[in-house]
Formats: sequence, C-alpha cells, structure tokens
Amino acid sequence: MRMKDKVAIIVGAGQSPGEGVGNGRATAILLAREGAKVLSVDRDLASAKETAAMIEKEGGTAAAFEADVTKEATLKAAAEDAVKRWGRIDTLHYNVGVSIAGGDANPFDITEEAFDRCNAINLRGYIMAVKHVLPVMRQQRTGSIISISSVAALSSTYPLVAYKTTKIGMIGFTEMLAKQNAEFGVRANVILPGLMNTPMAVDTRARTFNKPRAQVEAERDARVPLRGKMGTGWDVAYAALFLASDEANFITGVTLPVDGGALLRSGD
Repeated sequence: MRMKDKVAIIVGAGQSPGEGVGNGRATAILLAREGAKVLSVDRDLASAKETAAMIEKEGGTAAAFEADVTKEATLKAAAEDAVKRWGRIDTLHYNVGVSIAGGDANPFDITEEAFDRCNAINLRGYIMAVKHVLPVMRQQRTGSIISISSVAALSSTYPLVAYKTTKIGMIGFTEMLAKQNAEFGVRANVILPGLMNTPMAVDTRARTFNKPRAQVEAERDARVPLRGKMGTGWDVAYAALFLASDEANFITGVTLPVDGGALLRSGD
C-alpha cells in the first residue's frame, strides 16, 4: 500500500485500440492497487471509464473524467474534480503523446499543422496540466509530478521532428519544475520509455504502415539490447509507482530511462 491515502490524476489513462496494456492504463491500475484514489483522465471517456471499471473490479477507488489536453479548460476541470472528490492531489502522471498519428515527419516534410498538433498534445498539454495541480501541491507542501517523455529525446538518430523536440522539451520543463518547487516539497521527474509493446506503439504502426502486428513486433524486439524483447506498459507503471511513492521522497529532477538498454547502443 505504497500509495495509501494518496490521490493520483492519470492523464492518458485510456488507450488506443490494440493488444496489451498501455503505459497510462497500467499506471492507473498499479497505483490503485497500491492504495491510491485514481482519476482516470482521457479524451476518450469510454476508454477512461474502462480503466476506472478495471480498478473498481479489483476493489480500488477510481473515477473517469473526459479531458482534451489541447484545451486547458478541461485540464483545469480535471484538477478541480479530483480536489472536489478527494480533497487533494498527490500525483500528476502525464502520459499523453502523439507522433506518426499526428502527422509527424522528417525536417524536409514536417508541416506547421503537424508540428503544432504534436506540440499541443505532447508538451503544451503537460505544461497546462501542471499549471492547475501545482497550486494544490504547493499548498499541501507535497506532491509528485511525473511525465512520460521518450528515449527519442536523447537519441541522435531519431528521425521525426515534432516528437523529438517536444519530448526533449518535457525534460527541460521537468527540470525547471523540480528546481523551482523543491522548497514546497513538490517533486518532478520524467520517465523515458524505450521500445514498448503497447497498443499506441505497435498497433498504430501496424495500421499506419499496413504491416502485420507480428512483423512490427518482431522488428522492434530485434532493436532492444536487453533480452531482445520490448518492454510493456507495466515496466513504465512500476517506475512511475516508485517515483510517486514516498520511497522516492528524496528524488527530484531525474530523467529515468526505462528502455532495456536502448540508450547504451553505439551512435544513440
């Protein structure tokens, strides 16, 4: 019960269609198993409700909330809903991102519209979510802000412009948060997943490039140093649980790769 009596907002707690479990859903379920009251936030309310129902089926406490991270007002409403329901906010977990589905491209083909869309979801939404939980956490003099960036942020070979730049922007913003809010007991850390076997990462690529899922899975597995196998949403969730819990009470401003050794590869 590492999250007993704590309230967690999971932005991106639903997931796109496909096999397995996404990072956000896995984190919502795991934090609830450890005692947290979870606000399952997603632009797809039905998917957010699915996550909340999974938590409640296991005896946990959860509620679903519809929010579009490109609209600040909905993120403000989510924060207010958590406080109204449970009186506090202990964890904000921002697990929303888009790349190929948002029209991301290389430097020669990127469009203004695609870049702006990816930025609004990946980075601006994170900043706006923080904007509305930070006053609550400062008043409490405790809180943990966790965001999901990507190893793409630190890879010199990643080819797509908007995902790369927005994900590295998340690291910079997190470090700023950690420094400026340390005196208030508010911690901020960022997780960098590597190649993960999630619906967004694998099934979306299979649909986009018209490939069998098994082929996409095998190609990605082959690029992972550790055991030649992608991670899962649960690997990210366990890292998030640690950073959200009091076990990480003296950890802030950290960039934590969960990547099976991907950043150790020569040239990355």
